[in-house]
Amino acid sequence: MAHPRKLLIASTATLLAAGTLAACSSVVNPGGGDESLTIYSNSVSDGRGDWLKEQAAEQGFDLQIVDMGGGDVYNRLLAEKANPIADVTFGMNDVYFQKLVDNDVLEKYTPAWADKIDADAVDPSEMYYPIVREPIMLVCNDAAFAKPEDMPQDWPDLWEKEQFHNRYEVPASLGGATVQMVISGILTRYEDPNGKLGISDDGWNAISQWYGNGVRSEQGTDLYAQMKTGKVDCGQMWQAGKVTREKQYEITTSAAHPAIGVPMVRQGVALVNGTKHEEQAKKFIDWFGSAEVQAAWSKQFATAPMNKDAIADGNAEAIAFTESFKEQKLDWKFVADNLDSWIEEIQLNYVK
Repeated sequence: MAHPRKLLIASTATLLAAGTLAACSSVVNPGGGDESLTIYSNSVSDGRGDWLKEQAAEQGFDLQIVDMGGGDVYNRLLAEKANPIADVTFGMNDVYFQKLVDNDVLEKYTPAWADKIDADAVDPSEMYYPIVREPIMLVCNDAAFAKPEDMPQDWPDLWEKEQFHNRYEVPASLGGATVQMVISGILTRYEDPNGKLGISDDGWNAISQWYGNGVRSEQGTDLYAQMKTGKVDCGQMWQAGKVTREKQYEITTSAAHPAIGVPMVRQGVALVNGTKHEEQAKKFIDWFGSAEVQAAWSKQFATAPMNKDAIADGNAEAIAFTESFKEQKLDWKFVADNLDSWIEEIQLNYVK
């Protein structure tokens, strides 16, 4: 059996043809109207947004997709609360969605596929529902290491072991959901009710060392481009991003499997409170989260669907890769209550 590090490589060459989804869908033209829907998402890069627009158009939906980082999507939805522009949002994790619930930004809606999601994965508010489960990983360029054991096995290795100093990328911008989950995974190891923002001095020292011994990311230059040129060897990545970038940059990478686990995020979808196209938006959510669409999305973009009926026809390699990780136990309420303050603290005092 292949080592879990090697399970997920860019083997998704057998991508779906543009018309496949429309042919296999049990839902015929669910959109049924010409209203344009505005979608805010942090999960439409790497061709996902274009694919979704094409497939949705075949079902009668006209989508205007706004691509932003998870933190930026959250901030914009909050800023537009009194006069919402978005109709639907998807891709953010539980932390962001819970804060949107607390701020009355979402409208309660139970999708047609809600009973296909494990009950313990659904937030008690029932204001949003998960569609994808994804590990947030430390990935490294295989070509930079003689054997897997030579790679960092967990985030602290990067700053605690000198051989990795100045060989990994640190994010200059903290607006994305991925970096915020990496930060949460690091800081929650040092929870201290008497510490600054609930974190001990050791935790803030870890952040200081992480930034102090890393290479700052360059705007407009992808981590995988930096790894291919040899500028860095390691950095942060989400599962679907790993697959698409391996193919794009023609390199192979492996992910660390820390003993403590990795942040396992669930990307959700929700109806925006105050949407002017409520019925059309509900129809889109019903269609997007359906087994047919989520299985196709899984095959196309290497995701692990939350809809149980989508698993059998989804990307088996991506699903197995997801299952190869232990989930880090995080107190998501603690994270949600403190994340904004952590980000501000790091941006002001640690990002070089």
